[in-house]
Formats: sequence, structure tokens, C-alpha cells
Amino acid sequence: MIPARWASTRFPGKALAAIAGEPMIAHVVRRACTARSVGAVIVATDDRRIAVAAAAAGAEAVMTGECRSGTDRVAEAVLGREDWEVVVNVQGDEPLVAAENVDALVETMLAAPEVELATLCRPLEEDLLEDPNAVKVVRDRSRRALYFSRAPIPYPRQRDVAARLWRLHLGMYGFRRDALRRFVAWPPSDLELAEGLEQLRALEHGMSILVVDAPRPGFGVDTPDDLRRAERLLEQGAG
Repeated sequence: MIPARWASTRFPGKALAAIAGEPMIAHVVRRACTARSVGAVIVATDDRRIAVAAAAAGAEAVMTGECRSGTDRVAEAVLGREDWEVVVNVQGDEPLVAAENVDALVETMLAAPEVELATLCRPLEEDLLEDPNAVKVVRDRSRRALYFSRAPIPYPRQRDVAARLWRLHLGMYGFRRDALRRFVAWPPSDLELAEGLEQLRALEHGMSILVVDAPRPGFGVDTPDDLRRAERLLEQGAG
């Protein structure tokens, strides 16, 4: 499931922003379609222009109403269907999304039926430590999330130890159907509102989140500068 809306606080219309001559959503769809574990690729959107571009790239397009988050948009599009065990939420602003990351997430969940919700991480480069757009995660010895934050976590009181633990969260999620249904039924939580991170809603309600090491880096487009960087990476054959 790829949620994509027209409105964006920092970059309105970015789902249709051109990268290498094609709308960004088309790049996301085509890369998601190459994941070997995926049975269907669906774009959930509130904008018919995005739906047309998604369908042209090979996705099924589902129109949704006003939704408070991407996860709510995914839920609106998928919860009426009963034929999927695992639903993967792929961000619509990741034109370099790696099929290997999708497969790693799905295969982990299929191998561990007790996992309700899973996501991805990578080692964090130190120059992103203070960047609030780079979401950090700390996890326990079983790879379950302890906390997500836009702030540096863990705090580097002992820097060499902290540096070994720094992880960048990649915003791709795998949900089991019942976990997705429960998640969207809860109102936004205080931690979620404080940090602007909806995965904290799951933690506040006691849902465990397995955080898997991603095989490939992720790269999201939040600004026009990010868009230009994505285009350069595509030209260089990234992903």
C-alpha cells in the first residue's frame, strides 16, 4: 500500500513532481512492483491526478477521503479486503525505495506470526544526528523498539557507546490486518503529537514494534532540494 496525497506542508503536489521526466509516484510504484514478496501494489490517494499516474505505472489506484495520516489512508483502502495477511505501508515520497527492503520486512513477518507490526532501520550517519527530519530509533536486545525520536537517542554521554547504537528509522511499516485495525481506532497519542511520529501511538498503547535491519538505504523526498538529489541519484544508477 502506497499512501499519497496532494497536500504537503513543505512540498504541495510532490507525488507528481517530475524526476527524470516522470512523476515521483511512478518511480515508487515501479520499484515496489519488483518486490518478489508482493501480491498487489495499491496507491491510496485523495487526488485523481495521482490516481491516474499511479495506474499508468502499474498500480491499482484507490480513492480515499480526508485522512489524518498515511496509515489511516492505508487502512481505509485495505481493511475491507480479507485476502491479505500482511500489509506493507510504503511511503509515497520514496522514489528510490528498494524492493529488497520490502521483501525483508514481509519475509520477517511471515516467518514470525507473533509479530504484529514491523519496520526498518539503518546505521545513522553522525551528520544526521541533529537533523529532526532524520528519525532515530533505539531498540532492545530482541530488536523491539524502545522509542523513536527526532532528537538524538541515545544521548551521547559516552559517545563511543552511543555511536554503536545510533539507528536511522526508515519509514516503511508491515502490519498484520488486526494490528492495523486496532492502530487506526486509537486517537493520536501525546507522544505522537509531541514528536510528530505516529508510530509512537503504537508504543503508547503497548504494541510491540519489531525493528529490522534494512538491506538497502532509504531516501525520502521532503523538499525540492531532496527532489534534485533524488534525480542525481537516479542518474547515477542508485537503488
